[in-house]
Amino acid sequence: MWQVIGQPRTVSLLQRSLEAGNLAHAYLVAGPPHVGKMTLAIDLARALNCTGKTPPCGECPACLKIAAGKHADVQVVGLSRDDDGAGAKLISIDQIKDMQHDASLPPFEGKHKVFIIEGAELLSIEAANCLLKTLEEPGDNVTFILLTVNERRLPATVVSRCQRLELPPLSIKEAAARLEQDSGLAPEPARQLAGFARGCPEWARDALRDESLLEKRRQEVDAIATAIGADSDGRFGYAARLATRYGQNRAAVHDVLDLWLDYYRDLMLLKLGQADLLTNSDRRDELTRLAQNYTLSQIKAAIEAVRAAARELRQNVNARLALEVMMLDIPRHEGGDRETRPDRASVKYG
Repeated sequence: MWQVIGQPRTVSLLQRSLEAGNLAHAYLVAGPPHVGKMTLAIDLARALNCTGKTPPCGECPACLKIAAGKHADVQVVGLSRDDDGAGAKLISIDQIKDMQHDASLPPFEGKHKVFIIEGAELLSIEAANCLLKTLEEPGDNVTFILLTVNERRLPATVVSRCQRLELPPLSIKEAAARLEQDSGLAPEPARQLAGFARGCPEWARDALRDESLLEKRRQEVDAIATAIGADSDGRFGYAARLATRYGQNRAAVHDVLDLWLDYYRDLMLLKLGQADLLTNSDRRDELTRLAQNYTLSQIKAAIEAVRAAARELRQNVNARLALEVMMLDIPRHEGGDRETRPDRASVKYG
């Protein structure tokens, strides 16, 4: 039984390939965080090693071991940690060489070896080039599954050696319906959680198991609302704190920028009379009051400022400068002091 939620086209494609015995030797699974990429990869690994009648059965010893992360022939490769617990920034060539060595050996306890590369966009250049050799000359009974949120950061040569599978987020309506069905939530809480998750069911399921995720999200949005109404010192202080966090956890800061985009998207929807589509539906009164102080052009400018900061961070510019310029470019209420902000082109990044 496939565990991934709301991806019938992809599941159907893989099921037909399994039945016909013509699976690709490598897959690139692309989609936003928490949409179910790892779940799909584990599903496929179970299907390839399943001993039941209808793979993946979810009940045979192989399926149970793989689901528990204890099967010798299914490995996950991702960012490693140093002895002091600090996380690496890239997947190293040594990790890929170790994977290649393991791939050259026959399966130890199952029928098929599966290597899942989590965050494939974080492969170092050397690691990507090393992986390319393996993808060009795949061994028997070995499948590679690359998971990515940003395939554009992968070399085109690597992408071209993989069969691409895209996992789009579910619509809020569909995600809410699944939450009602699977978790027994009432319609309004289900719709609210589906909005928070942006249609990505894995985040919603995690939030149901761990309420601290919802509390953390609430704190992040509180900080955004405070920064929007702050003076220059307050905004620069927020940018400095966010830049410090970026040095510790880049993905977390990109998640925060997504929350900024959600917040301004909600303001835009309210200006357009589309309140039923709000992501932050729990903040409708707060957002309604704030939307009265903005024009659509100002909201559009704020969205572009956040997107520009995200682009610049991915290009490894100085995080503090990128975030400070974002705060300068975001309009104040009723136009604020946008006329006093520096020209973006004049800001130098280190």
